[in-house]
Amino acid sequence: MNLIKSKRRVADHGEVFTPPWLVEKMLDLVKGETERIDSRFLEPACGSGNFLVPVLKRKLAAVEVKFGRSDFERRHYALLAVMCTYGIELLADNIAECRANMLEVFAEYLNLTEADELYRAASYVLSQNLVHGDALTMRTHDGLPITFAEWGYLGKGKFQRRDFRLEVLTQMSAFSQEGTLFAHLGKHEIFTPLKAYPPMNVRELAYSPLDSGLQEAI
Repeated sequence: MNLIKSKRRVADHGEVFTPPWLVEKMLDLVKGETERIDSRFLEPACGSGNFLVPVLKRKLAAVEVKFGRSDFERRHYALLAVMCTYGIELLADNIAECRANMLEVFAEYLNLTEADELYRAASYVLSQNLVHGDALTMRTHDGLPITFAEWGYLGKGKFQRRDFRLEVLTQMSAFSQEGTLFAHLGKHEIFTPLKAYPPMNVRELAYSPLDSGLQEAI
């Protein structure tokens, strides 16, 4: 694996990719979280998915162990695994590769084709979760505040979505730290989503418009 795409990109953007062996060792430091299907991972400079792809593979392995005997649950929890991976990337070609790489891993696990509704649903989720933007400024490539969808699985094939600005999400850990003024409050008492959606099934996700009202909520 090449750790750089070009010397120009290194000079202009400091782009150097982490080797796979080091990625695996770093993920092993939080092994328990990587094996939790609903644990959320955000890579603020995700490149083409050097970290997110292995995270997804670990989550899908957990899905197989827990739900491999039920095709219905296996498919829906695999989608939840995708829903719990997030990334931000400055360069357009990298974010496109990252989405494609993640989708390929998901599709191979469930033996999906591009015509499958579950494939389309995962593609839509990745279009929302993997953002072309700048994690330092918390802005998209076209200058809008970065907004992420928080996904939850309600069971029986239904998913819940709530949208939050990244700048709000980054404040949550500070507010919940022990000893702070707001430590006794639940996050729901301080942070409200920009938008909450009614429960959606795979078909509704598969045919959601790509803009999905994100910007109208900002």
